[in-house]
Amino acid sequence: MKYYIISGEASGDLHGSNLISALKKEDREAQFRGWGGDLMKTQGMSLVKHYRDLAFMGFIEVLFHLKTILKNIASCKADIEAFKPDVLILIDYPGFNLRIAAWAHKKGLPVHYYISPQIWAWKENRIKAIKRDVDELYVILPFEKQFYARHNRSVHFVGHPLLDALNKRAVTEPEDFISRNELNNMPIIALLPGSRKQEIKAMLHVMLQMVDRFPKHQFVIAGAPSIDPSIYQPFMSNKRVGICFGQTYDLMDMAQAALVTSGTATLETALLNVPQVVCYRGNWLSYQIAKRIVHLKYISLVNLILDREAVKELIQGALNPESLEKALKHILTPAGQESVSKDYAALWSLLGGPGASEKTAQIIYKTLKKRT
Repeated sequence: MKYYIISGEASGDLHGSNLISALKKEDREAQFRGWGGDLMKTQGMSLVKHYRDLAFMGFIEVLFHLKTILKNIASCKADIEAFKPDVLILIDYPGFNLRIAAWAHKKGLPVHYYISPQIWAWKENRIKAIKRDVDELYVILPFEKQFYARHNRSVHFVGHPLLDALNKRAVTEPEDFISRNELNNMPIIALLPGSRKQEIKAMLHVMLQMVDRFPKHQFVIAGAPSIDPSIYQPFMSNKRVGICFGQTYDLMDMAQAALVTSGTATLETALLNVPQVVCYRGNWLSYQIAKRIVHLKYISLVNLILDREAVKELIQGALNPESLEKALKHILTPAGQESVSKDYAALWSLLGGPGASEKTAQIIYKTLKKRT
């Protein structure tokens, strides 16, 4: 069968690649084409457009790039029509994917949505479009099944695909990691400033103000593989600041603590049992708009799933050197680390266990076989 898959972010590329791997086990004649990244391409998908050309962060930024976004939507529709897939698989990225879903539904193309849009956070009215345009919906967070049940929408809770990614990874020896990245033997604080240029520029200069305040540590940036290394160069003047690309999990294995931009990375950090401080600072106007329409107690997935502040969140004005230093000092203490470990253990128990990719692939293939 022919599968067209659309992912618009780094995390979607990871989960999409694992889904493709699982689908190949179900369907030995599978053909894949779509939008995503290097990981999906490595699994055999014909890559039409890379996610690095799609990621626009914030309301104002999206407005400025509206012409490009509309052009991408038109291009995507044309490519789907030319490929004539048996199914369209959408991975998160709702602003783009829900438009494609509406169009595909009218065309009679089956739409499977893997990793539900976070409409429980904002734009809850999107439930109407999802109920109308999406044939099968796969959710990965435990509270999402109850959310959709309240809206009379059936879903498949498959567990979180990060558990699959963590189970499949190869663990690197500490000495190899240090040597490969030209680091020293000082304890490491990992910096995860995000995978978009806007995030990196907004977060790194604040995070790096901790270097002089923690002289007994070295700081290592998790460089996003999709970002040109030159973007990081202005931040690399300090000798106690290193960088590694495409090695985030290896870095986290080595880190005593991490400063993490909000997003999927907060959950990855927790599942790797690294104490963290969650950081977020965006465009002022975009933040003011978001504050008025997003109704959540927390911004990190860790706290949302646990429904309490297990990890410290520093947002917008609260993200300043003094607050960041205080929060980082706390999670480096034995008491702080013990508290975090207990919360992370509770998190694991809520996520449904490994196998999300395999469960989703089995349902997709079984559903398609019924249609044919």
